[in-house]
Amino acid sequence: MHVLQLLTSAQGIWIWIGALLTLFIFSFLFGDNPLYKFAEHLYVGLSVGYMIAIYYWNFFKPDLIDPLFGQGRIILIIPALLGICYFAVFIQKLAWTVRIPMGFVLGWGSGVAVPAILQANIIKQIQGSLITTQMLARWDTLVWNLIILVGVITTVVYFFFSREQKGAFKTISNIGIVYIMIGFGASFGYTVMARVSLLLGRLQFLLGDWLGLIR
Repeated sequence: MHVLQLLTSAQGIWIWIGALLTLFIFSFLFGDNPLYKFAEHLYVGLSVGYMIAIYYWNFFKPDLIDPLFGQGRIILIIPALLGICYFAVFIQKLAWTVRIPMGFVLGWGSGVAVPAILQANIIKQIQGSLITTQMLARWDTLVWNLIILVGVITTVVYFFFSREQKGAFKTISNIGIVYIMIGFGASFGYTVMARVSLLLGRLQFLLGDWLGLIR
């Protein structure tokens, strides 16, 4: 009864559409089929269209169109031309021009990213791994920081390839491998939990919003 009542309202029709598309996606469990391909292509197409609209209204129009034509900032013609060069990849004779904006973006991106990565992934990690005087106030904090410090040192030793790993050096390296495997396991577990969370969300939608079996 609940399912049929949904067809009488505009919101209910969208719930029906969402439920059918969800079932189309789940049909991949029984093998690749046209229903799954339809839902997959529809999702990709809608995502691309949505991102195009977001980029246009949030970046392209306020950062290029309005300043260039509304405020007369002629200097913005340069990034506009660089952006147009990306579309030259579809023209065989002009395809080489796509290297110009790509080189600029890679060079500029590297210059901006390298200091940020050093700050976030190296300097901050070193700061977090050091045991300060305040950390010594609690024994449990001291133990955990010692574990982290050992993990940082042994992991770095594992990736130190300038010296042959044998003897004590190999033992320290093997401890680093244990830490790396723990990190990979935690990352994999987090990924699985995220996917299970998505599955539960879809099941709640089907059983609750669509079928009305749960509240």
